[in-house]
Amino acid sequence: MSEKIYVGVDVGGTAIKVGICNQEGELLQTYEGPTETAKGTDVILQNIAQYAKNIVEESSYNWEQVEGVGVGIAGFLDIPRGYVKFAPNLKIRDVNLKDYLEDTLQVKVLVNNDANVAALGEAWAGAGKGIDNCVCYTLGTGVGGGIIIGGKIVEGFAGMAGELGHIAIVPDLEAIQCGCGKMGCLETVSSATGIIRMAKDAVERGDRTTLSLVENIMAKDVIDAAKAGDEVAARIVNRAAYYLGRSMAVLAVVLNPECFIIGGGVSKAGDFLFDQIREVFEKYTQNEAKDGVKIVAATLGNNAGVVGAAGLILRA
Repeated sequence: MSEKIYVGVDVGGTAIKVGICNQEGELLQTYEGPTETAKGTDVILQNIAQYAKNIVEESSYNWEQVEGVGVGIAGFLDIPRGYVKFAPNLKIRDVNLKDYLEDTLQVKVLVNNDANVAALGEAWAGAGKGIDNCVCYTLGTGVGGGIIIGGKIVEGFAGMAGELGHIAIVPDLEAIQCGCGKMGCLETVSSATGIIRMAKDAVERGDRTTLSLVENIMAKDVIDAAKAGDEVAARIVNRAAYYLGRSMAVLAVVLNPECFIIGGGVSKAGDFLFDQIREVFEKYTQNEAKDGVKIVAATLGNNAGVVGAAGLILRA
């Protein structure tokens, strides 16, 4: 019997990444093409289908070996139907992506949120390999997340499970409004955007910090300054780590995962950040819920979405 393969598609605003995985989650081949968002919905849909065709045709495999195609996309979705209600970065609205791709490709298609898919990738073949219960954070422009319990993505009633960045965790007296419109979300302090905002506020207040010499402050500048001993920068990073650790303490007694996986640009701070998160988690988590729990860095990088999308089919 010929080997079965799984195709994963990670749809981004600039590029569409496609990969072929085997049943162990090993990424066998990749392909990438432009999304061409400016050309409209029809072109984007055609590109998704064409790139999926391209990767199989350019490989040593054939369509008879394809078990299905999984797709990760950012936006508001009706996950069971594979229906895209609205994908802001793609300007796609009211499209049944699953039906379109199944009609075009004549294989099973599953669609899910990009953060969920990346979490599944890490759980299947990355930092959480061999672990059935884990929570994944992505620290980038915002704070994304995904929850894997019993080896499956937790989607929730309306597909909103895993929106870790919108846990309202910052106390009212310290809270600011999040982009979602609510106050005190984790994203406001622990994302790259939140770190940059806190740094700019410190500079504007006149705090004594080397960040005042930086023309266009990025999260990496704040982390590097903290590592170099800048007290203001260190407080900002500590605050980001504190609320991450507190959010994990909450999730630990609700979900009892074996592992927390952290990816995204901010996670590149490494143990300087992770050690602070672990300290807070240790302090605020009930003994039975923290026993044996690991907090580790993601390992798949930009391939997490493609691998996880392919995993949607295998884990279905």
